Amino acid sequence: MGKKTAISWTSKTWNPWRGCTKLSPGCAHCYAERMMTRMEFDFSTVTRTKTWADPLRWQAEAQARGIQERVFTCSWSDWFHPAADPWRAEAWEIVCRCPNLIFQILTKRPELIPSRLPPDWGAGYPNAWLGVSVEDPAFLYRLDALRQVQAAIRFISAEPLLASLGYLNLAGFHWVIVGGESGPGFRPMDHAWACEIRDQCHGSTSLTVPERSRREREHVAFFFKQSAAIRTEMGTLLDGKEWKEYPA
Repeated sequence: MGKKTAISWTSKTWNPWRGCTKLSPGCAHCYAERMMTRMEFDFSTVTRTKTWADPLRWQAEAQARGIQERVFTCSWSDWFHPAADPWRAEAWEIVCRCPNLIFQILTKRPELIPSRLPPDWGAGYPNAWLGVSVEDPAFLYRLDALRQVQAAIRFISAEPLLASLGYLNLAGFHWVIVGGESGPGFRPMDHAWACEIRDQCHGSTSLTVPERSRREREHVAFFFKQSAAIRTEMGTLLDGKEWKEYPA
């Protein structure tokens, strides 16, 4: 974790705390647990790390270059995990101090977001994107929970995609990342499931739902990260091409 990352949809990773609790089938082969176990960390205990100065250094570098960089936040935990409550206010302060960094905050606990936002959140910090993980249709309710939260950018991570998600209500979302599972014992992903999501993002789906709103038909950025494979970032083509779109 840190300044360099193999995750293609971000530039850096920042873990102000590490460790998590498994919630759903997508967690079964958790890469964070695998990596932490290899490094002899206790995955089951949420622990504050020593990385808190990293974003401030990256902010200075990005500001000097006149650029913005994306930072995947809590790749080894969950930003909204209750065990991190003692440190989250301080972490939000770091986000505010780094306007040249876009913090990509992904959670499986969207129902906990409203009570854990900073007092000055308002319509959302412009450099904080909120995302939710959905691996199969049983967890589509997470989209509705996140849709109720004000945010500059809302996104969906369908990774690992374990089944067809069927019809997606994309109203209020700006970006969808799709990927198969990687690592030992990876579960298969049918490319047809990913194509189905891509087509809905681009408004060319054959799925028919009564009274689809204009907003749902608008283009939503689509990013295909990988096929299901033994290693991450393998099989990045979908229908013979790469799809690496980002929200405006």
